[in-house]
Amino acid sequence: MLNPYSSFAAGRDPRAVIADTPRQLQLLVEGLGAPGLDRGLAPGKWSAREILCHLADCEVVFAYRLRQALAEPHHTIQPFDQEIWATRYTCHDANSALQTFSVVRQWNLSLIGAASPQDLQKPVTHPERGTMTFETIVETMAGHDLNHVRQLETIAAQ
Repeated sequence: MLNPYSSFAAGRDPRAVIADTPRQLQLLVEGLGAPGLDRGLAPGKWSAREILCHLADCEVVFAYRLRQALAEPHHTIQPFDQEIWATRYTCHDANSALQTFSVVRQWNLSLIGAASPQDLQKPVTHPERGTMTFETIVETMAGHDLNHVRQLETIAAQ
């Protein structure tokens, strides 16, 4: 399983998806308003604010992974436990998370846009998912975005 989020992005251009996510998140945050940001999908699930914090954290992680993939021959990706990271989300607000996500995403889009065809095919290894390419990381970003945007849309519709 190279990209556990591939079903979310089926048939869509990953670069277009990741370029549009900051706009989508901004609209969802505006629509949710302050009270909606503390709602979750169900009891025990992350709130909208926590999902935004997770997206900001993941964008920082993707930034590192993309750069290491280009910098090292066959880089091994360092996994992280998202549930442990989420225990710290009480110190972050939704707007700061969205701002962090959006700025780092723009930085990542610049890097991705400058990647050569050879760069896109550079191999990396994820200890839990096996060998993949730089391009697979970009595809994973797109599917991950779509998964969490759908969660936020569901929360907003409640």
